[in-house]
Amino acid sequence: MYRALSRTVGVNVLGGAVSMSDMGYEDHLDRALSETPDTAERGDRFSVPDPVVRQEGNVTVYENFADTHDTLAREPNHVLKFLQTEMGTSAQIDAAGRARLTGSFKQRRVADALDEYVESFVRCSECGSPDTRFVTEQGAKVMKCDACGALSAIPDI
Repeated sequence: MYRALSRTVGVNVLGGAVSMSDMGYEDHLDRALSETPDTAERGDRFSVPDPVVRQEGNVTVYENFADTHDTLAREPNHVLKFLQTEMGTSAQIDAAGRARLTGSFKQRRVADALDEYVESFVRCSECGSPDTRFVTEQGAKVMKCDACGALSAIPDI
């Protein structure tokens, strides 16, 4: 047996209870917006760790590479491929999860390349949110924003 549920959501100006069915579109919208966290307020919570790099002969070891790609929520090979292309070098991931870049690179150079990666492959082009993920839509791989729902093409590396 089914029973209709009436949810009281407020009190009208005459002191009577107001149910969801009594509310108009604007009331529903105002209520939804008041209960939804503002995504703009969350922008400062996204912080990519500064790359920790050291020289080991002719190799630059990116010590906290695993922390970085975990923070970005991206596959390590995707981030590594971008760094290789952006920095014009070859690279590999060692058993400890560190990126090993052939050549001598300063921390600032790695950080600049990482910033470029974040702008191209992490932040939403519509709202700037970092809450994005790669999904397949109609056979094409795209970046979907969890904050605003925007879909954008993933640039080739």
